[in-house]
Amino acid sequence: MPTARKELVCLDATPYYHVVSRCVRRAFLCGVDSVTGRSYEHRKEWIVERLTELSELFAVDLCSYAVMSNHTHLVLRLDPETAEEWSEEEIMERWDRLFSLPVLVQRYRRAQTTSRAESEAAQKKIEAWRERLSDLSWFMRCLNEPIARQANAEDGCTGRFWEGRFKSQALLDEAALLTCMAYVDLNPIRAAIARTPEQSDFTAIQQRIREVMALKDRKPPENGPRLLDFAGDERWNGPDGLPFSLDDYIELVDWSGRIVREGKRGAIPEDLPPILDRLEIDARTWLRAIRRGQRLQFHHAVGRASAIKVAAEHFGRSFLKGLGFARTLFPEPG
Repeated sequence: MPTARKELVCLDATPYYHVVSRCVRRAFLCGVDSVTGRSYEHRKEWIVERLTELSELFAVDLCSYAVMSNHTHLVLRLDPETAEEWSEEEIMERWDRLFSLPVLVQRYRRAQTTSRAESEAAQKKIEAWRERLSDLSWFMRCLNEPIARQANAEDGCTGRFWEGRFKSQALLDEAALLTCMAYVDLNPIRAAIARTPEQSDFTAIQQRIREVMALKDRKPPENGPRLLDFAGDERWNGPDGLPFSLDDYIELVDWSGRIVREGKRGAIPEDLPPILDRLEIDARTWLRAIRRGQRLQFHHAVGRASAIKVAAEHFGRSFLKGLGFARTLFPEPG
């Protein structure tokens, strides 16, 4: 039986989540169908355009993304504190761009309600929308449902486009966040459809590299989803952004991509990215995890073994799968 989403998302454990959505019926989200020869490449633009819109409307930060032939990967940070700071007018404006406002709320917005009960009913709806605008399930609903309708209309069919609910993993610490972000950004290289991060179309790493180059060339950056900034060595879960530097992250992804592309499985190069040392991530296990065709051997949560044990309590579980792999990938003293 599937686990209820509320049992997989807990802000007391972490605001960061790795999310995967996959297509059904041999459907292609994008790419070229080898059976029919039909190209669906234009659908990548649909995803990126929708992410761009949602990143401006939700209190959900986009850390990393990759659009593949029949699935998408996202790494997201939920930020309900920002949503709490929005005024009622901001909430109504954002919701109105996603869905049409009910008549009652339209009247409340124009100060045309005729009783206290009507005003309170409208305020209750607005507060519900405030919660939804920082909610993982609502973010994914607003991403996936329009894409499914658009794809079904183009294919001239009805029924499911996605295989079911999206899958999510809680990212419990810095090492887990770094691992999943790199895993997502390396997807095109691991699938052998790109050779370098800068050639990995429709990924966050390509967007970040282009933004850096545009800044150096004093040119305006290309349009794209709003990505969560890097905060250098700021404290974990700090308000300023991702808890490591952009330079370190790009170096790690580039280094990992070269290893995957060149098929090096034996000796580990001596010039390890320093961020692996700093976060005490086992290099040999890291390379095995991000190698072509491999999946991260975690389930509902990713992190050090000690963090997974604590998270199990937050989620009301006696244990969470993945402890063995966590101990190997993220070794802890003692």
